[in-house]
Amino acid sequence: MRKINLKSVVWKEGTYYISQCLDVDVSSFGQTKKEALAMLREALELYFKDVPIFKKAEVKNPVIASVKLHYA
Repeated sequence: MRKINLKSVVWKEGTYYISQCLDVDVSSFGQTKKEALAMLREALELYFKDVPIFKKAEVKNPVIASVKLHYA
């Protein structure tokens, strides 16, 4: 069995907590942070079940930035 360390974020949106993996496009939610992360873990396990060997790209010193967008 392989092990991989993935980074994720959790935030509250309305009455739910949203959990999102930063390394792959997988997210989930729950009524608590703990539940949201447990559901994310389950979703990631299902995701990687059918994916070939994953080589995680290392991101060093990420910066959170705002992007202004003008649209009609």
